[in-house]
Amino acid sequence: MEKNVSEKIRNLITAAKPELLKISPQSAGEKPGPNAWSKKEIIGHLIDSAANNHQRFVRATQNLAGDFPAYNQNRWVEVQCYNEMSWPELVEFFSLYNRHLCRVMDVLPEDVLNNPCNIGKEDPVTLEFVIKDYLRHLRQHLEQILGPLA
Repeated sequence: MEKNVSEKIRNLITAAKPELLKISPQSAGEKPGPNAWSKKEIIGHLIDSAANNHQRFVRATQNLAGDFPAYNQNRWVEVQCYNEMSWPELVEFFSLYNRHLCRVMDVLPEDVLNNPCNIGKEDPVTLEFVIKDYLRHLRQHLEQILGPLA
């Protein structure tokens, strides 16, 4: 299962990266509204999501991801000041971190996929659910920036 998801993520990143780099740094930093994220902040949020899920994936192999702290996405984006970062560097980091996450997915033992992970909900979900949901979340935000993806 996880190798199929990781391959889809790799393909998504490979297709999205050149399209993201076509966006001007100025445009990437523009906020569509006072409480809306810029494209830079959306990519930053996806980096944060990768970081949080990286922890879940590794900890789930040890059955240590069932009681994870909540994730305040707006505060994470605010604290890290993604809008002040270089757009090409942000896109590169996003790409590399997701490639690393795919490598982690590729080496996860099959027998850990039912281990519990807490993603800020009342009840933990399985690692398998978290992996599949990560792909959905990634696609959703990339489409928010780039429009429909194949």
